[in-house]
Amino acid sequence: MTTPTTRRPLWRRAGLLLGAALAATALTAPAATAAPNPLTLPAPTGTHQVGTVSLHLVVPARRDPWNASRPHRELMVSVRYPARDADRYPLAPQMLPGEAAGFDALNNFEGIPKGQVDWAATRSHAHEGAPVDRRGGRLPVVLYEPGTLDPRSLGTTLADDLASHGFVVVTVDHTYDASAVQFPGGGVERSVLPQEFAATKGEPAAIIALLKKVMAVNIADTRFVLDQVDALAAGRDPDAEHRALPRSLAGALDPHRIGMFGQSSGGMAALETMHEDPRITAGADLDGVLAYEQDDHTPGNPFPVATAGLKRPFLLMGKDGNDHHTVPSWGRLWHNSPGWHRDLTLRGGEHASFTDAESLLPQVADELGLPTSTVRKNIGTADPGQAVAAERAYLTAFFDEWLRGGSGGGLFNGPSPRFPVIDYVR
Repeated sequence: MTTPTTRRPLWRRAGLLLGAALAATALTAPAATAAPNPLTLPAPTGTHQVGTVSLHLVVPARRDPWNASRPHRELMVSVRYPARDADRYPLAPQMLPGEAAGFDALNNFEGIPKGQVDWAATRSHAHEGAPVDRRGGRLPVVLYEPGTLDPRSLGTTLADDLASHGFVVVTVDHTYDASAVQFPGGGVERSVLPQEFAATKGEPAAIIALLKKVMAVNIADTRFVLDQVDALAAGRDPDAEHRALPRSLAGALDPHRIGMFGQSSGGMAALETMHEDPRITAGADLDGVLAYEQDDHTPGNPFPVATAGLKRPFLLMGKDGNDHHTVPSWGRLWHNSPGWHRDLTLRGGEHASFTDAESLLPQVADELGLPTSTVRKNIGTADPGQAVAAERAYLTAFFDEWLRGGSGGGLFNGPSPRFPVIDYVR
């Protein structure tokens, strides 16, 4: 096990990233010049403009499991959707100031100095409050969950792209898990997981218990968000303050066509929620192992979904070296699942390659004069442009096939010369 005095964060793996924040607080950031230029995200590839709105959700019958002083569980989600006449509406920031400050303090990026990147300066390609484009009828829905400690905004590239292809994408922050969650009025709640991890004192049984609690809380949150998708589909506004929804959003969602994907623990939650909730038709796991273990390749302690298998379609996408032959929990799920499933590997990819880090960290390195080795430690050796293009294409094809009855463009029939960075794992 790596200790907090080394440069490598604890447990930088395809599972839950709990120790990295402790490691980060124990380190002195190397001196660097502040990046003067805002970071940019790649433009969506679909034909639709993209709109967005954030919703404050309150679970009235559930106390917060991480903060006993909170009588109700509260969440923030963002809804991305195909929009029209969007140019009249401002572009939404990737992160709000409070979220950006929390992310800067607790992110898992190795070798990226704290306090040197203006994470709040990046703009997404989604227009705040733009009207929904409903010319094609009700819209299929895809939920997105980030990895542990990450904010929902770290999946902006994939969320905006799916919305540009005609999907409604609901991205979820798990309060006190995500590095920081900013609520209406400016209040910010930061992650308690570094303290929770420290309280385990490294005892294996205590660590497993914490991992199980994290996953149970996140799945309960997700199932509540699914209830709010149902509310939106029925024409109701679930926002706690009942702020006005974008025009035509209420009633635009199709509650019978719902998919889910996530990176790291978000990918775990996607498939485990599929196992527990029949409302999810199809799910994609981006490099999240399905076991309560500290290493991807350690057998034991599988999630219920891995043991039971799935009858509904799922997609596995792993970093270089992670597939159903090398990750025991993936192999168990693979062999126990009678339904459609595929396994893809991002050649040269790393764990963070399935987040906005793939596009942002090369820019950070250029601005701060960081070595190429820093970028490679975080996002691997795959060409960032090719990696992002492949991830977006395969996710769109997967949800198009299973939520809209499309063909998937033939991408799941075998290796594609269009995307040489993707290995098709049989």
